[in-house]
Amino acid sequence: MKALLSTTYFGPVQWYQKLYRHEAVQIEQWESFLKQTYRNRCLIATTQGIQALTVPVERGTSQQIKDIRISDHGNWRHLHWNALMSAYGESPFFDYYQDDIRPFFEWHWDYLFDFNEAIREKMCELLDIQPKVSFTQSWGQEPEAEPSEPVPVTADFREAINPKHPLPDPDFEPKPYYQVYQQKYGFLPNLSVLDLLFNMGPEGIFYL
Repeated sequence: MKALLSTTYFGPVQWYQKLYRHEAVQIEQWESFLKQTYRNRCLIATTQGIQALTVPVERGTSQQIKDIRISDHGNWRHLHWNALMSAYGESPFFDYYQDDIRPFFEWHWDYLFDFNEAIREKMCELLDIQPKVSFTQSWGQEPEAEPSEPVPVTADFREAINPKHPLPDPDFEPKPYYQVYQQKYGFLPNLSVLDLLFNMGPEGIFYL
């Protein structure tokens, strides 16, 4: 089965589970941009509880996700990196991975979709997963089968994986792993994949 996903900014564990478990994945690039979704935000665990980090975007004439530009408003890169250092500086693997993650808050990308793709590629490398990824070529496109394959069955997770109103997903059952603030808040499920990476390191793939 193939999964259809929206692009994400350091997406949640659930999103990366789909990359790992499905035979192939298509990422939607023609949908309209939606606010308050994982497309430009991620959730991390801090001393104050869950915090959302949101990438500001420019509102232009086209609202297709592939055309959304990143805004430099508010020095967000500096704020996001400081938030991650504060939240995960004492986690078991922050020092090990910080040199891989810091460049995303130092370099500039023009388009949100390209930025998210660069993040996805790096996170897959660090988690040691090799998903077969392609991109939709038009809105409402049915994924194409390889010449030797039957017509693919597609599982659409574009709206199911949502920070505010997630839809039921029987294939995803969050299981506890070590978190820095677990004694204070209990286990916080389905945070950004960064939470899994900084707390579990190379063993994160076994959680997926």
